[in-house]
Amino acid sequence: MFSFATQSQSQILPSMSYINKLCGKGSAIYFTQSKFQNPMSFPFTTANTVHRLWILFPVLIILSYGYGVGARNSSDVTNVGAIINFNSRIGKEQKAAMEVAAEDFNNRSKTHKLILHFRDSGRDPFRAASAAEELIKEKKVEAIVGMETWQEAAQVADHAGNQSKVPVISFAAPTITPPLMQRRWPHLIRMATDASAQMKCIADLVSAYHWKRVVVIYEDDGYGGAVGMLAVLSEALRDVGSKIEHRLILPRVSSLSNPNWVELEELLKLPLIQSRVFIVLQSSLPTVTHLFRVAKKMGLVGRDSAWIITESIVSLLDSRSLDSSDMSTMEGTLGTKTYYAKNTNSYAKFQNEFQTKFSEEDNSKPGIYAIRAFDTMTIITQALRRMTSNSSTSNLQELLNTLFNNYTGLSGKMYFKEGGVLLYSPKFGIINIVDGKTDKELISWTPEVGFSPSLVNQGTNSSNGVGIIWPGKVTSAPKGWAMPTDEKKMRILVPGITSFYKFVKVDWSRPDSDEKKFDGFCIALFKMIVSNLSYSLPYEIEARNGSYDSLINLVQDKTYDAVVGDITVLSERLEKVDFTQPYLESGLSMIVPENYEESTWLFLKPFTWQMWVVTGGILIYTTLIVWFLERPSNPEFGGPFKDQIRTATWFTFSSLFFAHREKIYSNLTRVVVIEWLFVVLILSSSYTANLSSMLTIKGLNPNVTGIEMLKRTDAKIGSDADSFILNYLEVVLGFKNSNIIEVGPQYNVDDFKSKRISAAFLELPFAEVFINQNCKGYSSTAPNYRFGGFSFAFKQGSPIARDFTKAILELLENGELKKLQRHWLTTPKGECANNATSNTPKSLSLKNFSGLFIITSVTSTLCLLLSLVILMRKFQQQEADQGNASPSPSDESLWNRTVRVAGFINRSLSIPKGAPSFANVEEWSSPLRWDYTSTSNTPEHPQAFMEPAQIEFIPQESIEQRQ
Repeated sequence: MFSFATQSQSQILPSMSYINKLCGKGSAIYFTQSKFQNPMSFPFTTANTVHRLWILFPVLIILSYGYGVGARNSSDVTNVGAIINFNSRIGKEQKAAMEVAAEDFNNRSKTHKLILHFRDSGRDPFRAASAAEELIKEKKVEAIVGMETWQEAAQVADHAGNQSKVPVISFAAPTITPPLMQRRWPHLIRMATDASAQMKCIADLVSAYHWKRVVVIYEDDGYGGAVGMLAVLSEALRDVGSKIEHRLILPRVSSLSNPNWVELEELLKLPLIQSRVFIVLQSSLPTVTHLFRVAKKMGLVGRDSAWIITESIVSLLDSRSLDSSDMSTMEGTLGTKTYYAKNTNSYAKFQNEFQTKFSEEDNSKPGIYAIRAFDTMTIITQALRRMTSNSSTSNLQELLNTLFNNYTGLSGKMYFKEGGVLLYSPKFGIINIVDGKTDKELISWTPEVGFSPSLVNQGTNSSNGVGIIWPGKVTSAPKGWAMPTDEKKMRILVPGITSFYKFVKVDWSRPDSDEKKFDGFCIALFKMIVSNLSYSLPYEIEARNGSYDSLINLVQDKTYDAVVGDITVLSERLEKVDFTQPYLESGLSMIVPENYEESTWLFLKPFTWQMWVVTGGILIYTTLIVWFLERPSNPEFGGPFKDQIRTATWFTFSSLFFAHREKIYSNLTRVVVIEWLFVVLILSSSYTANLSSMLTIKGLNPNVTGIEMLKRTDAKIGSDADSFILNYLEVVLGFKNSNIIEVGPQYNVDDFKSKRISAAFLELPFAEVFINQNCKGYSSTAPNYRFGGFSFAFKQGSPIARDFTKAILELLENGELKKLQRHWLTTPKGECANNATSNTPKSLSLKNFSGLFIITSVTSTLCLLLSLVILMRKFQQQEADQGNASPSPSDESLWNRTVRVAGFINRSLSIPKGAPSFANVEEWSSPLRWDYTSTSNTPEHPQAFMEPAQIEFIPQESIEQRQ
């Protein structure tokens, strides 16, 4: 007879548990372990129980035999350990997914079986390590998978992998990979979400809505698990121009002594933190649900607030233990999810099997953690098949490393690198919690492209059903900032004393509530911008005396929200506050008094000396051309050579001022003279205009010619005591501290008149106001040293600064800011109409007339060459008429021919003493005069030839008697 005593307790108990699983606890054949813990207790069972055992005896024999064979033949059965968190949604999904993969393998494999042994870690690393040791020693597992946190994975890899050489596949990985990780844990394979990519996705989400400050929240797990994520997120935010304003560390659930979570309420009191963008990195389900409950109670989940949660928290929200009231507090929250393809046949098959096994939850759709668990078990089963089919390959670790590389599973295409399994192109989706559900997916994100299309467009487009619902059930993107309200207005600070009252003027006799207490250009600009904003901005203005740096510090320490005034943007100040777009240009300008200059040689200043020299050269050249062209035919160019040159010079020079009386016979001369008169017209007009400008504008010259002169002569200079210019003059420009005199506001001209200072250094807007007020006797230099400009200062991260920048740019583009500047900063029309400080016109240089000189020179030269060509033709004609009188050209030397040509030209330039007749004048000449000439001056009346002046003075009676 077969007795149960013939089998060991370890062999019988698994069989009993398997029967219990099949039959159920209420069945008549349900066994308890206590009945077999003591072999002596078996004979005392009832007869009815014994009878039932005899009926079940054949089944027990078969099961015990099969189990014993499986235990003895380890090549047919593979034990795999799974360490998960039984109480979390993630752990339940992982367990169901691994069971689906194991059942698929067992159903298809006839020679090999896979048995999973699950252990609960409770997210405790030491408990996970203990479970791993137990699985290796007692269950003889050949691989261990699971571990939801990196602390668990590290402990298991230390105590199990390194000691027993068992492959450990974890579903967690460190955010920042330590150096030499593969050498420290050679048997550890990390298959987890790329945390750095997820943090970059969140940073891009923050950047898309221009949020500059965020509050990071995470639960303390006792092991610093969120430190790595915090470091990566901080770096990613810095890359997009944002930063973490505050870190809020939540206590662990087990450490809370008060069931009402009073400690959490105290932590959420953020009196000095105005950021309303909250990023929850890591938390358990009880902690995150109560976090939102308390935050909503305190008004932190509503309009102008934004909440972002990571994928690990999103995966917890579909649990059945979470009621609708908890989900309602998270309305409008954004979250991240790893994207994976859902339109494949393999995924559809897996989803059906998963939902059948995971039907206990309301939302039975598998998440990314279930997908990764299924892919992991699938790869393990493939490794087992290869080990069965190929006896030469028995190392499971090497097979797993090979299979994980370039494997395409439900989660995507993977690659294996230094012990980590990563996706080739990680892709995240942004989800929006609406109506208590997390299945509203908005848009996807990839590291290479970012959000495509624009997430901002998605957030503002709610008509097509894809728009974002923000906290407070609003569709417009929140500012992410504690915006001013009527109960808590924005506190604006203005300087009580300014360099010029036209910028900011405070009437201290009026109460603070009186709007007329504050006036000036900056106040008017601020009110204009507020009126152009798309939202209401309640504010109240206060004034304080002190340096501008002290006012900036009051905004930095959050005493005030902004400073409105003539604040210059400096690099040191930019580290403390956020500035708007500068509304006025700024730079260092020097104000100096001027004296009227009486110049003896003012008449020479319209032209430069090079211009005078070239003009004289052109005059001489034109004179020679006129003489050469007119000498053969014009008797007025006769006589001795010096008289000829004098006549030609007088003829050319006199055309500068009046019409000459000499006749012009040559057409070529007329061309030269016309071109010369055109040059004369341009030069005389330009000279007259420039000289008139110099005489009209008073010749004021400053007493000080530059900064170097001031330093060389140890002159006293003035500067505003409350301005950074005082330090700039000493440190940058090198003025002695003893020579810098602090002058009061408004810069009274008495400091100049009393010779107390020789110059004053002001910023460009102040200099323009000073010159407008003191038009006569002072001048300002153009700023050679530029600064950041005048701007308004806000708290760092304030979105109002960006809105003000946009409004300032619009006012600059439509000209409204220029009108406001002209109204407040420009002197009334007529008061400084003739500003004595205008710059004196510059002398005209040769560059201004180079084209004109080139034209006249080329024209005169062409006429000269044409005249020479005509003379040479006449010379050849003469040679032909003489016939044999002259030697043949072939027998004549070059020198002799040149001498004969020169002699011909010389004879041509000589004219008879008497007046020439029209018959002797060549075709290219004519006796046209520029002034009046008697018609009787012809060869037929030689006795009437006389000078034009003589004809003009002949009495009328004498003319009649002659007739």
